[in-house]
Amino acid sequence: MKAAVLGAGAWGTALAKLLAEKGDDVRLWTRRKELCEAVNATGENARYLPGVRLPPNVRCTVDLASALDEAVTVVFVVPSHATRDVARATAPYVHKTQPIGPDGEGTIFIGATKGIEDESLMFMDEVLAHELPPAARGHCAFVSGPSFARELAQQSPTAVVIAAHDPAVRSAAAMRLRTAYLRTYTSDDVVGVECGGALKNVIAIASGAVEGLGFGHNTRAALITRGLAEVARLAMARGGSALTLAGLAGVGDLVLTCTGDLSRNRTVGRELGRGRPLADVLATLGHVAEGVPAAKSAYALSRKLQVDMPISSEVYWVLHEGKPVHQAVSDLMARELGYEFDLRAIERARP
Repeated sequence: MKAAVLGAGAWGTALAKLLAEKGDDVRLWTRRKELCEAVNATGENARYLPGVRLPPNVRCTVDLASALDEAVTVVFVVPSHATRDVARATAPYVHKTQPIGPDGEGTIFIGATKGIEDESLMFMDEVLAHELPPAARGHCAFVSGPSFARELAQQSPTAVVIAAHDPAVRSAAAMRLRTAYLRTYTSDDVVGVECGGALKNVIAIASGAVEGLGFGHNTRAALITRGLAEVARLAMARGGSALTLAGLAGVGDLVLTCTGDLSRNRTVGRELGRGRPLADVLATLGHVAEGVPAAKSAYALSRKLQVDMPISSEVYWVLHEGKPVHQAVSDLMARELGYEFDLRAIERARP
């Protein structure tokens, strides 16, 4: 089969490698001509995934139409702020889709980007649904879970969850990505999976910040647990299930991103906790840290839906309003005491 992976960052490159290892003819699309030429010349994405050799059936291209031509697996993995533009550019080439057959054949669109669009406050599933033609919308699935790109590229055993409204689509998408080293689970809770994937980056910045301040494991464990609670509240307010957040898209991804050395968002928070200015941290990071824009969107969304998200709110104030990190921690600890799980408030938040 032919696969198009739209986005040549670390995660896109790792997914392109995985699909190629399964025998697909993979086109890795990027807007950057110099990056494309370097990948094709060396067989390696030295900019985003250095040291990882790509199979010869991965070819990079800057031609979107060529990448999509006859592709039956299309993976969207550009940053969240670029997803709408890329989906809109993709739309003219995907008006016709092959139906999902009994053996999982047919056209599948996989959303692999985690985030919230700043202006619209839409999650990536909503952006794709808004921009793709009707024939493509019903063929969309969304992948999330604890999966650092480098470890996946190194074939470390990994597990993710794939959510879609259509059972045939989610089953087919799970089979497309499953390998001996990637185990794929399925879910019908697109809302919950998308919430977990987007909001864990915000909590990871907080986790890095308390590490940068010199606090220990008690602090991190409390932050991860209470961060999970507010992600679950937001998911439920949008019609998702709290149980989804007890799985790979919630606990799994949150633990990985809050503790793993490869986490860009944790790195941002750690450097902020050490006193470095945000602009300086981002300038030297070299990669997109989705939690920075997601914090602003999550703050706006929590206010719009009247969902209590104190950790995410403090991350917003630190990142975008210049609040000192130590003051954010003090304010969180000084909050009024209450139930660990206020079931009445959760029920009121349900749509």
